[in-house]
Amino acid sequence: MRWWALGALTLGTFMTYLDNNVGNVALPTIQRELGLSISDLEWIVSSYILLFAGLMLAGGRLADVYGARRVFLGGLTIFTFSSLAAGLATTGATLIAARAVQGVGAALLTPTALALIGQIFPDPGERGRAVGIWSSAGALSMAFGPFAGGFISEHLHWGWIYLVNVPLGLAAFGLALWAVRPAFTRVRRSLDLPGLATSAVALAALTYALIEGEAAGWTSPPILAAFGVSAVAGAAFLLAESRAAEPMVAMALFRSRVFSGGLLTSGIWSFGVFGIYFFSALWLQNVLGFSPTEAGAAFVPMALVMAVVAMASQRISGRLGLGRTVGLGMALMGVAIFLISRVGAGGGYMDVLPWFLLYGLGGGMLVPLTAAVLDGMPKDRSGVASGMLNVSREVFGLLGITVLGAILSARQAASDRAPLLAFLDGYRFTLVVAAVAMLAGIPVALHSLRKHAPRHEPAEPAGPQATASATAGSAN
Repeated sequence: MRWWALGALTLGTFMTYLDNNVGNVALPTIQRELGLSISDLEWIVSSYILLFAGLMLAGGRLADVYGARRVFLGGLTIFTFSSLAAGLATTGATLIAARAVQGVGAALLTPTALALIGQIFPDPGERGRAVGIWSSAGALSMAFGPFAGGFISEHLHWGWIYLVNVPLGLAAFGLALWAVRPAFTRVRRSLDLPGLATSAVALAALTYALIEGEAAGWTSPPILAAFGVSAVAGAAFLLAESRAAEPMVAMALFRSRVFSGGLLTSGIWSFGVFGIYFFSALWLQNVLGFSPTEAGAAFVPMALVMAVVAMASQRISGRLGLGRTVGLGMALMGVAIFLISRVGAGGGYMDVLPWFLLYGLGGGMLVPLTAAVLDGMPKDRSGVASGMLNVSREVFGLLGITVLGAILSARQAASDRAPLLAFLDGYRFTLVVAAVAMLAGIPVALHSLRKHAPRHEPAEPAGPQATASATAGSAN
């Protein structure tokens, strides 16, 4: 039963990851058929990311208060029906609104799936294998997302990019309703509304500034205002948490070397992965001349290797140790990124394939990092801690796209070569910067993830509303 439950969680997560990867290739087709502006296209992507990143901590908190199973099913329902609305949209405004609601569903789905794995698999060995299987969903979405997006945009109506989520969502909901029955002890009933509101505003404002900064200008009034709102809301969040009887985020979590170091290492990984993945799709099409389908298919072998290694990564970690495994994975990815930067304008797929495979090998070895952070979570805060892990990935990933994109644009603008060659120069230089960033994460991983004493959960005073009497049926 537990492994069927894992199948439901993995399928639900796969949907959200697939949605991140499948749509970009089809944006030109959507623009043509709906008569959209470039700004409209940007908001099709941004509305989803904005709500997803802004509400992820709130989704984790709701899981801790109301039960992870209940919130997971709610998020799955929202995501599935909003996918149906997106697929049937006939105007840009409807599509943007549906994508925003998808982001709400994903913010409820993603942190609760990881929290449920911790509840369903209490044994660390089994939990590590389960996280490996769950993480393979992200790798498989990288394999099939761009390929499916390219194929649909060339051969089918673009709406199928979103409609494909409907049967997947119904299957995941039915499977989860039957199989996910974790024991759950409720220890909190306070939502911590000040924490929920200030964290959502801070993350949403920061996400908006990172998404729109380059287009609007980093020193433009709207972007400066967004950064200011994020800073003020962040400070208000910390103040609210320090005074709350039942705080949303326990600051004691950050005293754990594995937890805080794991968040930072995961963030550095996301910084390189998001940026390189985004710009490599442009490079394959604009410089090497791949069609959308061919560009999507180029990522398939890399992602399949990543998925296979992810499922075996727990054994590798058991032999090498967590810090060394993660450090080795980041080293392989950094080397692969650097070697991709050596491929010139006349390169073909076979010049790229070996380094894509090396990249996938390294990426799969980072899966034990998620398992270790999950193992370090207090059981009563697994939802919000899972949300923090995913927030670090999302924010650092946006930073990767933003910072590396700015470097690429500046390098391209300074070049006196033809546009495609100028883009190639900027892209290659950007890859070197990303490789250095990835390699800089190695000492962080080796230090923070070195062998450590067994975890002791931080003690917290019980709030006035705390109780420990709920069963799996009543809490979930």
